[in-house]
Amino acid sequence: MQTAALFDLDGVVVDTEGQYTRFWTEVGKRDFPHIPDFAKRIKGHTLVQIYKEYYDGQLEQQRKVSEELVRFERQMDYPLIPGALEFVQALYRHGFKTAIVTSSNQDKMACLFAAHPHFASLFDHIFTAEDAQRSKPAPDCYIHAAQHFGFEAQDCLVFEDSPSGLRAGHDSGATVVALTTSLTPEAVRPLSHYAMPDFLEANRLGVDAFLQRLGLRANS
Repeated sequence: MQTAALFDLDGVVVDTEGQYTRFWTEVGKRDFPHIPDFAKRIKGHTLVQIYKEYYDGQLEQQRKVSEELVRFERQMDYPLIPGALEFVQALYRHGFKTAIVTSSNQDKMACLFAAHPHFASLFDHIFTAEDAQRSKPAPDCYIHAAQHFGFEAQDCLVFEDSPSGLRAGHDSGATVVALTTSLTPEAVRPLSHYAMPDFLEANRLGVDAFLQRLGLRANS
């Protein structure tokens, strides 16, 4: 079985969800005080989606939020999810193609690369918000990523943590592994085949045993 492992970024490979929640909570308090769960509602959405749904036609406010977000991302910390990169490398050694499939844009990725200069070299490809015609929860990004490597999405692994990302992976037909970095195991269960808090257990098991838990077999 030759296939690809496709990883969301925030909350899956880098532990930034808490920082984004704080940022969008403050934005919500200021701009949408009548929506107390604003940060939760927009989790996993692109800026284009957020602006279309909540700031439609408000170009000056969109500009203000964009500038605030750029400043915030430049000063953010980008800690890695425990065991994530080790697991990516183990999959690569087993013959998997590996990719990041994120709703983040290229400006955000530049901040990440500044914090982790060798990050991009650990993956075969990095897909950003600019690569997908429709953003998550549409499955396009995962279908496109699979096709980039010559596979069907149904033959790939997807690692996700947000409701919109889990929906995208599920609807693409991929085998979905949920990271419970921001949601409970009960919340992710309907849209995933397996859930785990980080990659430490997967690394202890090894790729072969981990794939067996998913009902799959390792690459020959």
